[in-house]
Amino acid sequence: MARAARRKSNQAQRLRVGELELVKVGVRRFDPRDPYHFALTISWPGFVVYVFTFYGLITLMFAGLYLANPGSVANARPGSISDAFFFSIETLATVGYGEMAPANLVGHLIAAAEIVSGMAFTAIMTGLVFVRFSKPRPKIFYADKAVITPHNGTPTLMVRIGNGRANLLTNTSLQLTALIRETSREGRSAYNSHDLKLVRDRAPSFPLMLTLMHVIDESSPLAGFDAEAMTSANVRLFVSVEARDPALAALVHDLRTYSVDEVAFGMRYVDAVSVDDIGRPLADMTKISLIEPDGSEARHPARRGVVAGGAEREAVG
Repeated sequence: MARAARRKSNQAQRLRVGELELVKVGVRRFDPRDPYHFALTISWPGFVVYVFTFYGLITLMFAGLYLANPGSVANARPGSISDAFFFSIETLATVGYGEMAPANLVGHLIAAAEIVSGMAFTAIMTGLVFVRFSKPRPKIFYADKAVITPHNGTPTLMVRIGNGRANLLTNTSLQLTALIRETSREGRSAYNSHDLKLVRDRAPSFPLMLTLMHVIDESSPLAGFDAEAMTSANVRLFVSVEARDPALAALVHDLRTYSVDEVAFGMRYVDAVSVDDIGRPLADMTKISLIEPDGSEARHPARRGVVAGGAEREAVG
């Protein structure tokens, strides 16, 4: 038994971080000591299946007790599985249509236990459904690709995001991180996380769109990386957004990852914010992912395969 339990716990479990899928060994998807976490993280179809499964098991368990005690239910046909089953459902739901009722002390004890179980089951399921529905969820739009383009004469990594809600988000906190595979002096290869300093990492309000900008200078973890080097190091970008939604009176969080194939060198975002006929800012969310050549191929190192603080370097394979 212990060996089977260890084998089950060592099964590979998949974990999604944004669009990145990870695999973990030595953990279990369902821990019987923490059913609350499982109930909140499982998908809605799976949650519905589990609810009806548990409800059916409780109903069948008490129906079996009624059948095992003949005469405990008045007006129930002796040995009738359907009568015991439907009486169990009516008792569990505390409905009681009146045609069938407990007929002796054993029947009353079983019915009382089932009523208490039904009340507890209803209370637990009501709480779980409420929590699942009330969890604040973000609605952040992300550009399909991050871009690297000159800004104020220096190559800059940019990611454009948009507020997908009709209301304003406030106290927005932004973070950009690069996961880079590096080799130590001892020859050991490992993935290291590097925070990419943003020109602006906080915004008091987020009504329309924001562009995260990281200047790739000599101090940047991405200095000296071109497309080939980023592919070799399997660089992956993580964009983290945290904001307060006044409509929900709660903090919302979101995460988006970008692989090397989703980083466009020498490209820039097409303007998506304009002014309407009466002078109001107008954001076209359908243009959030539109990019175009930045026109700097002759002078922009990234277009020739090098990104390094405005200075040309040899590509690192």
